[in-house]
Amino acid sequence: MFKLAIIVGTDRPNSKSQVMAKYVHELYSERGVDAQVFSMADFPLGSVIGGPYGKNLPEIEAFREPILACNALLFVIPEYNGSFPGVLKVFIDYLPFPDAFVATPIAYIGISAGAFGSLRAVEQFQMVANYRNALSYPERVFVSRFSKNFSTDLGLTVPLEQELLLNQTNGFIDFVKRMQ
Repeated sequence: MFKLAIIVGTDRPNSKSQVMAKYVHELYSERGVDAQVFSMADFPLGSVIGGPYGKNLPEIEAFREPILACNALLFVIPEYNGSFPGVLKVFIDYLPFPDAFVATPIAYIGISAGAFGSLRAVEQFQMVANYRNALSYPERVFVSRFSKNFSTDLGLTVPLEQELLLNQTNGFIDFVKRMQ
């Protein structure tokens, strides 16, 4: 079908975003998508200390190349301090400019401990992706109060959120196919 990179937008160990990414991975795999999870916890942040922009950084290239080889991207984005995590911005800063996201279908899932499901963080990140000429899928999913509304056995326990996630999953698959 196509290759999908599911990107965990935080480097926090044992994050809820990682749990959600694993769940979403299962949904896409069940539908025949070649999906793989990539986590910002594995991003070689130490390699970019001091801002070595434009230099050959083998560790960065090794991390980003499998992601860039995918046909589509899905970001699972938590909200930290009213925005998306800084490590995610650093990752974007070290992608090839301007072509890394050009005409790449991208979907977004926001998760948070609060009531708004990372709405601000996803919208801010989507502005960055759109600046990079991504093809943003319009059906975003926002999961609020994640610890209360997610079960490792059942997935999303709020029926509306589960329905929205399934709609996004099926719709994004169709969207990517049409873009190929």
